[in-house]
Amino acid sequence: MKRFHPRIARPALALIALTLAGCNIHSAPPPALEVAQLFPVPRTVPGFTLTRSDGQPLMHADWKGRYTLVFMGYTHCPDICPTTLLTLRSLWGALRKAGLTDRVAVEFISVDPGRDTPKRLAEYVHWFDPAFTGATGSAAELGKISRALMLPFKIVPGAHGGYSVDHSATLAIIGPDAREIGVFMPPLHAAPMAADLKRLLAWKS
Repeated sequence: MKRFHPRIARPALALIALTLAGCNIHSAPPPALEVAQLFPVPRTVPGFTLTRSDGQPLMHADWKGRYTLVFMGYTHCPDICPTTLLTLRSLWGALRKAGLTDRVAVEFISVDPGRDTPKRLAEYVHWFDPAFTGATGSAAELGKISRALMLPFKIVPGAHGGYSVDHSATLAIIGPDAREIGVFMPPLHAAPMAADLKRLLAWKS
């Protein structure tokens, strides 16, 4: 039987230890956050194709390389959507002062493609900030994104053939690898959200 030779084993053990140490260095735990809720495991987002407010396609690959805040609503929304976008405008101002807006994006995805044309979406989101992007698409594509991001919505028929849309007030947080890493749950407040994004950007980008 071959004997254990310490002169051979020690260098190998040292190499393993260094490798494990290197893994720990690059696997730092997420920072303590004020309001953002991170998932234990990021959620994979399937491929999709929407139409942006400038007429160009918005696809899953466009979410890579930066953090993206995704909100699903509609421009005829009387309360939640404008309130949320006003909060995001304040958050964006804080990120602009910190010089971080090139590493974050805000996407407003309309779940009302019948009324929210690209022109209307552009006018709506750009009133809050010209850097915000509006997009919409087919019922199938919107349903796919809604299920993947856990941002449900439902068309509610109204009087005289009209309708409204019940939808989530939650913001999805997409990481630089285009997976959903967590959410901002209502009530939304710009200052702690901006603080959390700054911590996330310092942690991983």
